[in-house]
Amino acid sequence: MSHPPPMSREENLARIESEPDGWDVIVIGGGATGLGTAVDAVSRGYRTVLLEQADFGKGTSSRSTKLVHGGVRYLRQGNVSLVLEALRERGILLHNAPHVTRSIQFVVPCYRWGERTFYGTGLKVYDRLSGKRSLGRSRYLTREETVSMLPTVRRKGLRGGAVYYDGQFDDARLIVNLAQTAAGKDAVLLNYARVEALEKRSGRVAGVVAADLESGRELTLTGKVVVNATGVFADAARRMDRPDAVSMIRPSQGIHIVLDRSFLPGDAALMIPRTSDGRVLFGVPWHGRVVIGTTDTPVDEIALEPRPRADEIQFLLEHASHYLDRTVRHDDILSIFAGLRPLVSRDPEGETSSISREHVLHVSRSGLITITGGKWTTYRRMAEETIDKAINVGGLAPRPCITETLALHGANGAEWEDDSLAHYGADAESLRAFMKAVEGGETRIHPRLDVSEGEVRWAVRHEMARTAEDVLSRRTRSLVLDAAASIEAAPRVAAVMAEEMGRDAAWADRQTLAFQSLAKDYLPAHD
Repeated sequence: MSHPPPMSREENLARIESEPDGWDVIVIGGGATGLGTAVDAVSRGYRTVLLEQADFGKGTSSRSTKLVHGGVRYLRQGNVSLVLEALRERGILLHNAPHVTRSIQFVVPCYRWGERTFYGTGLKVYDRLSGKRSLGRSRYLTREETVSMLPTVRRKGLRGGAVYYDGQFDDARLIVNLAQTAAGKDAVLLNYARVEALEKRSGRVAGVVAADLESGRELTLTGKVVVNATGVFADAARRMDRPDAVSMIRPSQGIHIVLDRSFLPGDAALMIPRTSDGRVLFGVPWHGRVVIGTTDTPVDEIALEPRPRADEIQFLLEHASHYLDRTVRHDDILSIFAGLRPLVSRDPEGETSSISREHVLHVSRSGLITITGGKWTTYRRMAEETIDKAINVGGLAPRPCITETLALHGANGAEWEDDSLAHYGADAESLRAFMKAVEGGETRIHPRLDVSEGEVRWAVRHEMARTAEDVLSRRTRSLVLDAAASIEAAPRVAAVMAEEMGRDAAWADRQTLAFQSLAKDYLPAHD
């Protein structure tokens, strides 16, 4: 029976405050890139600490389209190198975290003469680039086969289609597993710890000053190298080093809408090959729902909780309705979530659609390492390059990267299943026993949410959940699967957490109000 590694915020805070010799690697940012960097560093044997201003995966990393993919649209743009790297990393991730990843078929419906041949030919190239890591061969579909795989596809004018294979995952659960993997190798992780300044010695970055947002205490950490892995907040962190630093990031907002499974029954996903703005869209079965996305909207404001715009929602509704046999309306939306992509700009005047998704590794004159850009699928490779660079910048003893073959916490050899606890992987058996042992452990938090009170307690004890939002948004996926149900479940979740954390009823009430206020933005607006 697998047991999760110890992840106690109190113990980690105590370790930070009592560390006499400093750290080899200090990572700022607890998203995919930051946690991947921490896993790489600690698995090489470097003393590693990570600080996150909110919760792990609070930002972009929990707001993806839930795909582990090479990027079909980048192939169309001619970016073969990015596709090759992503396809390689896709294979590695599916092997190292099979409990939160799986292969899935994508169907491209075709309505015009020549479309099937055009898309099918491109997908054959995609197959060839996948090489030995291919998840399955693409093929042409007849009209009847297309309808069989996508029973709710619009049939008027349908001529056939093409099918190809790609990967799918649960982004926030993978974030938890990365944190657990790092913790299991003795990295120190602290959420709700905001870095507010960089420490320098002789003009070189030598540590950070952070605020523990729970206690209000100031934390000073020294380290041989500091990594800025803060995603869309990368420029703000760079300006702690150099106030006049030129902006690197041109953020782009992508939103998704979540619908009932009846809009896309069956096991296959829908790929809409070309929208009115030249993008591709996906309709993806996920945890008993359907995720439709994503948009690409340039934004100026960078926020931890970005808000979907009315025109973005309408864009997705219109395109989904065009390809499905039912009109999708605002009232059909179960949840809406928005995320910001940290696109790296080489041309400040350029459009976001022309900005590269490839990552950038930058070292300032004072030694601050910034890793930004990229995509979820390539997080491991980004981390590897970052620590390779950190060895030189920080004068660390050279040690090889081992993450290509490192199974992440929870990996049990079994591919993701629709069982409600399957995404806990190797921890599922321990969790089931825990749910039976604790009072109310098997009681569901809401009739429409397949989540138990035992999972709430588990998230507090073993996964460093500190707020109702942490539990409802990321330890479970309640908020993105059914925002209204999660709002109704919040009081009970907050009460259970208060019991676990030794908080009073007033704390639970504040948690409930804070979560419900946030969650309202995940519901469609009504006139």
